[in-house]
Amino acid sequence: MQPDPGRTLRLAARAMARHGLAHAYGHVSTRLDDRHFLVTPASPLGLVSTDEPGVVVTLDGDLPPVALPEVRIHREIYRARPSVGGICRVQPPATMALSALGETPRALHGLGAYFAPQPPLWPGVALVRDDEQAVRVAAMMGDARAIVLSGNGAVTAGDTLEEAAGLAFFLEDAARIELALLPARAVGKSPREYTPEEVEKRAVKAGGLFERMWQYLCFGDPEWQPVS
Repeated sequence: MQPDPGRTLRLAARAMARHGLAHAYGHVSTRLDDRHFLVTPASPLGLVSTDEPGVVVTLDGDLPPVALPEVRIHREIYRARPSVGGICRVQPPATMALSALGETPRALHGLGAYFAPQPPLWPGVALVRDDEQAVRVAAMMGDARAIVLSGNGAVTAGDTLEEAAGLAFFLEDAARIELALLPARAVGKSPREYTPEEVEKRAVKAGGLFERMWQYLCFGDPEWQPVS
């Protein structure tokens, strides 16, 4: 049985809020087919109700009037990357703090390896609300799993929305590690970054890694049921 995209959308939305990865702002989406995706409505992610159908957006035209302007970022990523099945636009606090230093997380621990060598940093501080800027954000992101928006949070993209949600958690954990190491850096101690060989061994999907993270993110949600 194929997962219900509306249910997955609602679970991911509330999970982002529950784990402190989004507040009044943010949106998540899941690809429906080659030309359409489903995105959360213009409301705080933590308030997305259990009967919210979501907003259908086409890749071929303008955004629906009810879609948030920054949903253009989702559209351009889906257009550029056919393998992407889910996207999270979030405001993780440690990631934003690090971006204020002009930095993004490096591969210093296991979860950070998924973004090696590190996510690109979009330099603009204005919200991305026009087509031209959204195209440029997607181009800078390229094939990366995340892009950090200076002082405005981040965008993660995965094969599925469940994976994109897990990557949002991974990104924030990697940023937390970077911030925790700032005192050591201040006295001249440099953390050891993973080598490309270590990244290849660590940044894997085997063993149900993203499936377990999805269960963790959704635990306690009224719509969530454990995998049997």
